[in-house]
Amino acid sequence: MRAFLFTGLLLLVGLYLSAATVSLRDVALPEAQRVLILANSNEPESLALARHYCQRRAIPLSNIVALPMPPTETISWAEFTQSIWEPLALALEAGGWIDWVNFTQKDRAGRLLRLSNHHAVSYLVICRGVPLRIAHDEALKDKTVDQALARTPQIQITNASVDSELALMPQLRPPLTAYVPNPFFANQAPTRADLDAVFRVSRLDGPTQADALNLVDRALYAEARGLIGTAYVDIGGLYPDGDRWFEQTVQLLRGAAFELVEDRAPTTFPAETVLSSPILYLGWYSWNMDGPFTAPDFRFPPGAIAYHLHSFSASTLRSATQGWTGPLVARGATVTFGNVYEPYLALTLRPDIFMRALLRGWPVGAAGACAQPALGWQGIMVGDPLYRPFAVSLEEQSRRLPSYTQQEQAHILARRDLQLKRP
Repeated sequence: MRAFLFTGLLLLVGLYLSAATVSLRDVALPEAQRVLILANSNEPESLALARHYCQRRAIPLSNIVALPMPPTETISWAEFTQSIWEPLALALEAGGWIDWVNFTQKDRAGRLLRLSNHHAVSYLVICRGVPLRIAHDEALKDKTVDQALARTPQIQITNASVDSELALMPQLRPPLTAYVPNPFFANQAPTRADLDAVFRVSRLDGPTQADALNLVDRALYAEARGLIGTAYVDIGGLYPDGDRWFEQTVQLLRGAAFELVEDRAPTTFPAETVLSSPILYLGWYSWNMDGPFTAPDFRFPPGAIAYHLHSFSASTLRSATQGWTGPLVARGATVTFGNVYEPYLALTLRPDIFMRALLRGWPVGAAGACAQPALGWQGIMVGDPLYRPFAVSLEEQSRRLPSYTQQEQAHILARRDLQLKRP
């Protein structure tokens, strides 16, 4: 990818940083107190969602940044710069979230160049009402590209998700074309430098306001009780690499003693599949939600993690039938992912890396960041980044067995039996 620094700025960096006196928030504070929330001040429901999230997670209301934004899901680069990037940058600086120094130069999208050494944002959470994606602008494409880009002309585009672009705010000169390798990707032990390099971003969004609110409430409910149910994995996709990722995910789930249903047919799960408390769903590859998930009475149990890999799974979040990301949320998924434009397989979220991080006890925000190869690109994560699906262990669930319903007890006991049978 292109270099972010140009020669003239390099000569000034030391002088500017030595002169900077920025009061940064305490990065030792609990993660919840360092969650920054972005809402659309033109949308009352966006503000209500932000306040609800603060109340449920004990996040200070002062952590909400409300900006007037367009009402549409898709915006231009000019709208992104003027209504989101620049005002958010000013709010970050005023609130002591980041220690950057402003330069006078701007990039071709009109964004002021800024240099940051540190920031105090644990997660940036975007609320329903904030635009979803930025349209391609041919005039903003790089005129010169490096060798890697020259060999891959299909990624010489400027469209991207708003979320993935905002992840690059700490960068001096975020590129307008293509993507940036994610420093968190497959990184089991992020350093302070990794944490300072980008923002970890998640979104509370869905077809309705109620869907977005449920993302918070269902996460908290499941976090207090632990994941209970069956894992469903659909492996028969288009390309060997993707199938290998899902096969590795199956091995991880088997090692964690989950009840497991696998489908290796070239199609998705058949419509007649009976889903028993589908607490985990991972699969691919169809354009719109299909199979048993479309049954009128189907709902995921609280805390469910559901991910369907498809190039345009999140082209909109306003529909309960189009794509997969919005429909999964509408049917009760607590965490999901998607792509707003074509990401290409190698740059999509890795389900195996995500699941491995979750099983270590990581919150979904950190696990999702670890599983995403590219930033400034097409991916989004939907859900509460503070949610820890494995905060309650199987052993603890077994001790609390009488407090669960009969169906839940059956799943807990089945999983305990599988654990005992492991070699």
